[in-house]
Amino acid sequence: ASEKAAPTKWSATENIAWETPLPPGTSSPVFHKDTIFITSYSGYNVPGEGRGDPSNLKRHLHALDRATGKVLWTKDFTAKLPEQDNIRDGHGYASSTLAVDDDAIYAFFGKSGVHAFDHSGKTLWSADVGEKLNGWGSAASPLLHGDLVIINASVESDAMYAFDKKTGKEQWKVPGIRESWNTPVIVKPAEGKPELVVAIFGKVLGFDPATGKQLWSSTTDIPWYMVPSIVSNEGVVYCIGGRNGGGSMAIRTGGRGDVTASHRLWMTKKGANVPSPVFAGKHVFWFNEGTLLATCADAETGKIVYEERVERGREVYASALLAGGNVYYLDRGGKTSVVAAKPEFQLVASNDLRDGSTFNASPVAVDGKLYIRSDKFLYCIGK
Repeated sequence: ASEKAAPTKWSATENIAWETPLPPGTSSPVFHKDTIFITSYSGYNVPGEGRGDPSNLKRHLHALDRATGKVLWTKDFTAKLPEQDNIRDGHGYASSTLAVDDDAIYAFFGKSGVHAFDHSGKTLWSADVGEKLNGWGSAASPLLHGDLVIINASVESDAMYAFDKKTGKEQWKVPGIRESWNTPVIVKPAEGKPELVVAIFGKVLGFDPATGKQLWSSTTDIPWYMVPSIVSNEGVVYCIGGRNGGGSMAIRTGGRGDVTASHRLWMTKKGANVPSPVFAGKHVFWFNEGTLLATCADAETGKIVYEERVERGREVYASALLAGGNVYYLDRGGKTSVVAAKPEFQLVASNDLRDGSTFNASPVAVDGKLYIRSDKFLYCIGK
């Protein structure tokens, strides 16, 4: 986040500007002028309510007043069946964060499709990206680039798509996107045009975002699937992922063909399986959800600067958030460890927002406030 200051201390009774009850979901809020948009689901596999009947599964698009948290309107969607009968680890059926611009809101609901809405909730267009299902569910979020909406539909069709923002017409489709749950990123190389970068099983791939043409690939030596999204700085991408500790790596963009030998800068066996990292200064920060270690790596060499266990808590699935010179790690129980974004480990604060549910969504910092979403509430943290 570009925030120069964000709250560092709060609790269930302190520094809560407002809290709004919502159905469960693990998508993060997005903001446009005075409105917050967020998704949720209901009717099937709701935490604490049993499995139920899949025909009752619905997704919801909510618009909230930014100042008060009041729900302004809700749009409901019936799921395209059959849907995955159970999502492992319970993150549910509303895990993709929305994208929003001046023209529309863009949502991705897995096999139920990609949808664009105007700011009052009216459907503008819908597009299909495949019928496949997976026990881990869907998670990648829409990416906006120029006139395109880019979707990683690895789960639904082993493919990545680009749609025209205004019409929903397919502009290109790239096959072979395997075992990939991360949201693609746009990176500006040191020289040349912007590139679209995504991590898949065994490789990181670079594309021309305008045409979908593959420009380069690099092997990763990281075992199995890739969940965390990539971060970049000055034309270098930093990638973590894989099972059982996984690995991490850095690749200089701008190459062509197989760039493993020429552009892969470093590779380590330290990483994380779920949460995405952040880049700050000359370092990459992430949290390993298995070992519960906050990690700092030198961005130039990959050398691990520190691995420190924060206060005892649950595993972390939310992506790290960099705001106001600190890194925020939100665990699934509602505890947030605020760590200084510097190469010496410093726990700035530990905050507990436990509400009896699960916190999987990534926190967001906007206008000096922090927004945290659980399976029960969206919280606005601030005075």
